[in-house]
Formats: sequence, structure tokens, C-alpha cells
Amino acid sequence: MVLTRKNLEWWCERGMLFLILGMLVFAPLAFGAVEPWAYLIVQGMGAGVFILWAARLWVSPKTKILWPPLAWVVAAFAVYAVGRYFTADIEYVARIEVIQVLFLAFIFFVVVNTLRGQEETEWVSYTLIALATVISCYAVGQLLSHTDRVWDVHTGNAARASGTYISPNHLAGFLEMILPLALAFLLVGKMKIVSRILLGYAVVAVALGLAVTFSRAGWVSAAAGVLLVLGVLLGHRNHRWRAVVLLVVMLAGGGVFVSRYLSKTAGFEHRVKAQDADRPSNYDWTSRLRMWDAAERMWLDHPWWGVGPAHFDYRFREYRPPDLQGRPDRCHNDYLNLLADWGVAGGLIVLAGMGIFITGLLKTWPHVRREENAFGSGRSNRFAFFLGAAGGLASLAVHSTMDFNLHIPANALVGVTLLALLASNLRFATERHWVRAGVPLKAGLAGVLAAVVLVFVAQEWRQAPETYWHGRAEREGDFSPERAAALEKAFGAEPKNFQTAYDIGECYRTAGLEGGKDYQQLTEQARDWYARAMALNPHDAYSRLRTGMCLDWLGQHAAAEQYYSEAELRDPNGYYLASSQGWHYVQVGDYAAARQCFLRSLSFYGNNLTAQNYLQICEPKLIEKASGRPLLPAFY
Repeated sequence: MVLTRKNLEWWCERGMLFLILGMLVFAPLAFGAVEPWAYLIVQGMGAGVFILWAARLWVSPKTKILWPPLAWVVAAFAVYAVGRYFTADIEYVARIEVIQVLFLAFIFFVVVNTLRGQEETEWVSYTLIALATVISCYAVGQLLSHTDRVWDVHTGNAARASGTYISPNHLAGFLEMILPLALAFLLVGKMKIVSRILLGYAVVAVALGLAVTFSRAGWVSAAAGVLLVLGVLLGHRNHRWRAVVLLVVMLAGGGVFVSRYLSKTAGFEHRVKAQDADRPSNYDWTSRLRMWDAAERMWLDHPWWGVGPAHFDYRFREYRPPDLQGRPDRCHNDYLNLLADWGVAGGLIVLAGMGIFITGLLKTWPHVRREENAFGSGRSNRFAFFLGAAGGLASLAVHSTMDFNLHIPANALVGVTLLALLASNLRFATERHWVRAGVPLKAGLAGVLAAVVLVFVAQEWRQAPETYWHGRAEREGDFSPERAAALEKAFGAEPKNFQTAYDIGECYRTAGLEGGKDYQQLTEQARDWYARAMALNPHDAYSRLRTGMCLDWLGQHAAAEQYYSEAELRDPNGYYLASSQGWHYVQVGDYAAARQCFLRSLSFYGNNLTAQNYLQICEPKLIEKASGRPLLPAFY
């Protein structure tokens, strides 16, 4: 076959389509692509997409770029993210976050310009619906078999199904985007009867999959998206009765299913029925309110630019309330997390984007509806996608007030793809947003794509061996020399990861605590690694705490005091840090100060055995001191 420019262009388009479909399928199946190895694969596929798009720009003789108004907002946030990276306090986490922002931004541009056709849109829609059906069946199987196993990993969620995700809430975030889409194609899509029957089964399966996640926020969000779809159809003469019948069937069938089956499961008992005082804190909605309060205070202290990309988790300890001792990762509200990390500047860009996107939908609506009304049956795949994708994004927007699905790569990728396809529909309303790509524009865009691909390749070059050696380290014994050696190789591949430096320090410190003639050398090596961790993450409390403990072990109690004080500034309400300060005061014989630290630690977390045990040592010592008798060593 002779390869012509037209053939090459077709192959580039097919390559981009199947790579993007591959990402959309692989990411949800690979635990939501939250693990580094999974995201590296998705990122590599994305680099392939960008290379093919650059090639297509030059192969096509008359290239036109679709640049809807929303593209300006996406580009603005990408530029802001790059600028914010250079001023971030913690380079490693900022780099990973900004690369993810660039990845999603360029996926948006590619989808708008290469997958906007009706055939490509249907490929994306049916692939996502089929994938959601398969994952939902897997989730139902998990609940029926009472297993917490996802592939070869135990999640600890035996009472709730998480499908191929680690968290049931994140599975709900995925399914809530697909359920309105499947529902819209079922009701108003133009297809054969067999396809419609299969879609009906898919809707039931996805609804069941969503139910067994026991994600209350997911249920509310999915209901919002479904009601949006049905509410719009109630205003359509051609679809009104189908929407009414389906709504009644869903309410009646859902009521029977919940009362007869779902209410008898352990997940329903824990998640839906009245909570009692002994319920674990992760079921307590007030914990989210406390996280939101911490995020708000964090933002108010850094209003314009935020604390930095993905910095919320690393700054949280400074703002944590005393009764919230866990590590939240994100603040369980994407909008507050946005303000905390990116400040007002980032928030305004996103707010402008939401306004522009809604305006574009309203402009497109009459043209999509006119196309739908052109058929006697009122069925149209274009109208079905428009309505279903809008409902799916509405569900995601509602859920984002109570969780962090936009920070789950698989869900963010699905959301951006639907967003881009909807934004591209603006071409039906106006021709104003087409730009003819001459040689200067092609060269500029190809140069930007080349730069992005080089950034991705450089990141893969560093993070792939780092991920490999971290995996090797996890298979070694805790704090063993073999674990330390594997971690040092990981740090050699990625010398900006403060957590790796801290973990190496832990290996050497633990080995030094065992005593032996080389304990001083091992402890000094631990201090060196903690110093690297502190330099890479100036907000880390635990590297300072461990440095103080090393100095105590070496008998340098006065020098240790400074590090305990610096650690307390960075985690003033941490039970473990307060307990460790008490341990320090026990070493220097200040039992009154130690007692106060242990009492404070217990006020933060009552089931703290270390504080309880040491408190039993402090009380007799204080009595001895009050009696005037000479004090014996702490463990005499």
C-alpha cells in the first residue's frame, strides 16, 4: 500500500484514538492509576498521543485547530501551574502535580481536535459504558464473596465494594459519571434493539455497582446527574413518557433492592444506619468538616497563591485539629483543596472555566436539540452524548464537594475527556473558534508538544527506576540493611524525594538503637539522611523529631532540644510528636515536663500505649522527687 499524506493522517488519528481509549480502560483497571507504576504507563501512552498529534499537524495539508473559549482557561491554568512550580517549597511533590496538570491539559487539547467526530465520540462513550459494566460486575462479586481483594491487593474494605479501585468512594466517582451517560444513550440514542437491550443491562449493572460502594456522597452525586438527564427529557415531547416510566421503575426497583437485599449487608449497617458513639472516626462526617476548617485556615494564611501544588497533605500537620490525628492526603473537597494548594489565582481561573463551560453548553444546546428534533423518533446519538456527558460531569461536580475524585488520575482523565468532547460541540453553534494552522503555528505547537514530551520522558527516566527500587525495598525486612540499600538506589534515581531520604534515615536510626560498637556511626548516618529530608521538605516535622531522638541517643540532649521545638512548630497537635517530646524529657530526667507531654498526647489520642506506659513511670518519679529522696534512673 502506498502511504499518502491522507493515509498517514488517518493512521495518526487512529493511533491517537486507540491510545486514548487504552488510557481510559487501563487507568480504572489499574487501581485508578494512583500507584506510580500505573501512572507512568498512562503518562507514557499520553506521550505517544502527543507525538502522533505533532506528526498529524505536519502530515495534514490543511490543518485547522479548534480552539473553544474553554481552551484559553485550560492553557492559563497550565501556564500558572508551571510558574507556581518554580516557587513551590517542596519541589518533588510540586513537580509530580504540575506534570499531571500538563498531562490533562494536553489531553484536553488533543481530544477537542482529534476525537470530536461522531464516530470517535461513540467509541469513547461505548468503551466507557462497557468498562463501567465490567467493573460494576466485579464490585458486586466482591460484596457477594465478602472479599476486600482487588486483583492481588487487600484493601481492608470487605464490607464495601471498590471494584478495581482501592477506595469505594473513588469507584463511585467513576460510575457516577458513566451512569447518566449510559442512561441517556438508552433513552434517546439511535441504535438497534439488541444494542438497546445491552445498554439496559449496562444501566442496571452500573447502578448496582454504585449501590454496593456504599458511598453516600456517590449516591447523592449520581442522583443529581440522573435527575438532570431525566429532568431535561421530561421537557421533551418525544421522551417524556419514557423518562417518567424509567424514573418510576428506578425508584420502585431501588426501593425493593435496598429494603430486601442491600439493607442486610454489613456495609449498609456501618454506612447508612444510625451511628453510635463507638463508631470509628472514618465513618464520622464531622471529620470532613474539621479537614475543611484546616484547609480554610491554610488558604487564609496563603490567600493569593496557596501553599503550593499538592502541598496540602504536607502542610496539614501545622493546621490539624487536636481530634483529627490521621493523615488525610487531600481535604475531601476538591474546591477547598484547590484554594489551599493554588490560592485565589488558581481558584479564579477554574471559576472562570466553569462559567465559560456552562455558557458554551447553553449556546450549543439549541443546535444539538435541533439535530435531535430532525428525526421523527427524536433519537440522536449526538444529543444522547451531550445530555449524558453533561449529567456525568454534574455528578462529578457535586461529588467534588465531599471527596477528591479530581485527584484520582483515572477519574480525572475520564472527566477531562468528557469535558473536551462537550466543549468541542461548540463548533455546531459557531465557526468563530476555528484557526487555520500555518507553518508558524504548526512549528510553535509542535515545539510545545516536543517540550512536553521531553518533560514526560525525563520524568519517566527518573521515576521508573525509583518506583522499581521502592518495590524492592518493600519486599525486604523492615529497617534492614537490604531495605536501606534498595532505598539508597531509589534516592540515586530520584534525589529530590524527601520521603526516601527519611526512610533511609529510619533504617540507620533503628540499626543504631540496637547498640553495638558501631551505633554512633549508624546514628550519625541517620542524622545525615534526616538532614537531606529536611532540606528537601522544610515543612517536615518528623525528620526534625528523629534528629532530636538521634541526638538524645548520642547523649547530646541540649542540642536535641532545638529539633524538638522545630518539630512541634510544624505539628503542634500531633499525638505522636507530643509523646516523643515526653520521651525526650524522660531521657534528661525532667519528669514534670514529660508528664505534661504524655497527658497532652493522651488528650489527642487516648489509646496511646506509649504515653500510657511512660506516664506510669513519671508518676512515681515525681512522688520520689516530692519526698526529697534521690531519684533513681527511669527504668530502675
